[in-house]
Amino acid sequence: MQIYDVFNGDADGICALIQLRLAEPADTTLITGVKRDIGLAQRVSTDEPAKVNILDISLDKNREAVDKLLAVGCSVFYVDHHFAGDELPDAPNFTGLIDTQPTTCTSLLIDQYLGARFHNWAIAAAFGDNLNAVGEELAARAGLSSDQTEALRTLGVCINYNGYGATVEDLHFHPADLYREFVKFENPLDLIDSAPTAWQQLRDGYEADMAQGFAVPVLAESATSLVVKLPDEAWARRVSGVLGNELANRNPDKACAIVTGKANNTYLVSIRAPLNNRCGADEVARQFPTGGGRKAAAGINALPAGQLDEFLNTIARFWS
Repeated sequence: MQIYDVFNGDADGICALIQLRLAEPADTTLITGVKRDIGLAQRVSTDEPAKVNILDISLDKNREAVDKLLAVGCSVFYVDHHFAGDELPDAPNFTGLIDTQPTTCTSLLIDQYLGARFHNWAIAAAFGDNLNAVGEELAARAGLSSDQTEALRTLGVCINYNGYGATVEDLHFHPADLYREFVKFENPLDLIDSAPTAWQQLRDGYEADMAQGFAVPVLAESATSLVVKLPDEAWARRVSGVLGNELANRNPDKACAIVTGKANNTYLVSIRAPLNNRCGADEVARQFPTGGGRKAAAGINALPAGQLDEFLNTIARFWS
């Protein structure tokens, strides 16, 4: 039977699949893309029954495609932490591990499912999803040194950084290719120690793009929010998500957003809820037509330029 691995192109999706395939090696068809490309389930063929694993994309955004897969006899294993809709599919060929708490992520759910067999990959993913307190606690429990913990943090953040872009051409690596390179290592600390070319290139790109991002002036700031606007350039699209995470880390009482210009007079928006109140980002995003995400982090794929002021007012008011 054909096996499809459908996964978000960010750190959480990639690290979740790495764990799953280390535990259950298989020759599969990979379906992924940039982080914002979340309507991935519709790319799975419905010509015949298949085994479909779907990781780290909202069931709510893929429900119609999933229902079609189930109807033709596919078995669907769905693991995610985003908004799933009102109810899960009621079908014997559907298995769902879905938890929308703001302190978990897909890789941590896979980690639990596998009995922590590849725990360091889950820790790296937690850091990549900006669950820093969770990552630090897990690393301490695992007996990792401060240097090892910091190494996993950097790896997770850099894998996450690679997922951001308007198209895969913006990225340093196609997420499927990055997965193929990194799944060779059962322990991500071994990957870091061996320093393969892909890892070096990714780390260097992250450092260069972040330096540019921190040099950009603030667009709007209130007592409860901070918004930065980036230009319509590849480096800006790459850095938008991780820059938002870092701004949130530096301003834990404020919601932070990165507004990145797009060619069609719209903006790509990344939203981070305040670290000290990790909820509401999805509610803000869903007030706009192309918005969605989870409680702690969400986004708007195409905010019309004419609605920018409305967005700025919304994020300034929401956490007041």
